[in-house]
This record gives sequence, structure tokens and C-alpha cells, in this order.
Amino acid sequence: MHNSSELELVSITKKYGDTVAVDTISYRFGHGVYACLLGPSGCGKSSTLRMIAGHEDVTDGSIVLSGRDVSHLPPAKRGTAMMFQNYALFPHLSVRDNVAFSLRMAGVEYKKRSRRADELLELVEMSNYAERKPDQLSGGQQQRVALARALITRPQVLLLDEPLSALDPFLRIRMRAELKRLQRELGISFIHVTHGQDEALALADEIIVMNNAKIEQAGPARDVYNTPKTAFVARFMGGHNVLSTSGGQIALRSDAVDITSPGKGRIDGHVTGIEYQGRHVALTASVTGEQEITVLLSDEDFVNAPKELGELIGFDWADRSICEVC
Repeated sequence: MHNSSELELVSITKKYGDTVAVDTISYRFGHGVYACLLGPSGCGKSSTLRMIAGHEDVTDGSIVLSGRDVSHLPPAKRGTAMMFQNYALFPHLSVRDNVAFSLRMAGVEYKKRSRRADELLELVEMSNYAERKPDQLSGGQQQRVALARALITRPQVLLLDEPLSALDPFLRIRMRAELKRLQRELGISFIHVTHGQDEALALADEIIVMNNAKIEQAGPARDVYNTPKTAFVARFMGGHNVLSTSGGQIALRSDAVDITSPGKGRIDGHVTGIEYQGRHVALTASVTGEQEITVLLSDEDFVNAPKELGELIGFDWADRSICEVC
């Protein structure tokens, strides 16, 4: 039994000549989930999104939505909609006509499509701008219009390709909350490509970390962050140290490491960096085997027991804080 908008990738591969951009990946997205495809540039996340949308052909494998294989259908027939990174609004059309454009192409009469466009503009809080042209809007407003235009076809899955990258940091954080609100209100799946770990953690129910054209780790956001399975995921998600020990490689959260006197902990090191980060101080040290460890201290703890560059200190941690990684 397939859920009404469950999306499944079945061993999908994308090749450009001899280059493998996506290498036999499989994943099932639940109904009504906010999922982030996360990874460095060139890892295959955007190619994956574009294959789901139908903007790239699948070299091998299937894309199954609501129990039917949509791999060979044109974008408009798939039940998905895509919001592009550059918004791609038509400069000569009003905001309302931009939003209504796909209904116009589908032959929906003017009054009906304008009414539907106005409903969507209300949803994204842009009703007062319906008559304006795109060049009369800010970046954040253009993004809301692009979002309304993508949603007007009532997709089962909305695909977002780095939708926040063009915005300034303050607006980016506001729009994250807006996207999450819309996803909850609409109850449809959002699949969002980003290379920002903070963005993925703030938005996603599920995170799919990609590396070298494959899925490195996937699952609930908290699990991927708290229990990375590989050194790559631990480093890429941030907030973890990856250390080689006599027992193998371990990942250790920076906020789970305690500072001790030299010789009193598990490992000693010389302080190489002290960075004030508001509520925290990030202290970095060079430890055995030319490795580096970072500790997050509260501002208060650092002020009460300050450290100096070059100082030798000890580090300790509880066994429960360790994740073994490969």
C-alpha cells in the first residue's frame, strides 16, 4: 500500500558521458516530510533533485511517486513542482500573472487562474504586491512569489534547489521559518537541496547526506547529527572532532569534551586557537598524531579559567559521548 504522496528513488543513476554524477542511490521519502539533500558541491544532490523534477533524464533506475513510475514523464505530468535557485520570474508579467502562468499554459480561464493565484499570494503573505512587476520586489519577496508559482499546480512534492542561497543571512533565517510553516500547513513533502548544515538541521525532519555521488548516511536529522556513521558525515555535519585512537576512529562532539590539567585526561594538547562565538568560546588544540581537537566552552567557563595560545592542557570525555566511525 503506497501513501498518497510517498516518493521513492529506486537505484537511480545519472551519467554524463563517463562521469557518474549519481551512483545507484535508493531512498524512500515519507508522506508530508521535510527532507534535505545535504552535501558538498559536486556530490550529486542537485542532479538527484533535477531527476526527480524531470529536468534531467534518469540514466538507470526509477522514480516512483504515489506508486507509479514517473521517471519518463515530462515535468508537468509528474505531480512535482520545482522552485529554482534564481527564482526565474518573468520580468514583463505582474506578480499575479507570474504565479498564474502554469495555469494559463494549461488553458485555465483568466478569472479562475487569477482567483487561484490570489489564494496562493495570500498564503505567502504577498497579496498587497499582486500588481507589481518582479523588479519592484526585494529578493525575499521574489522568493515568495516563486514559491507561490511552484505551489499553484498543487504538487504532491515540492522540490527546492538551494532556495535561500541568494538571500542575506538575516532574511535567510526568517525564510527558513516561513518554509517550515508552509510545509506544515500544506502537508506535502518538501525536498530541499542545500550545502548548509545549519539550514538542514533547522528545517529537516530527514537529512540525506551525499558524498561522491552516493548517499553517505540518511535518517532523522537528530540521528544523523548525534550519531554520524562515517568520518565524512561527522566532519561535514560540524560540531564533531574525528580522532584516530588505538581502538580505531572515533567522532566526539565538541561540546562533550572537558578541559583538565595536563596528564589528568585522556589526551594532552597545545592550544592553537581561541575563537569567541558569542555564547561560546571555541578552543582548538593540537594533539598527538598531528591531530586537532576543538572544544566548545561556555563564555562563563572560559572567563573563569582562561587559556593562552601555546598552553599545554588535558582533554577528557565520557564513553557515552563517543561514536565509532569508519
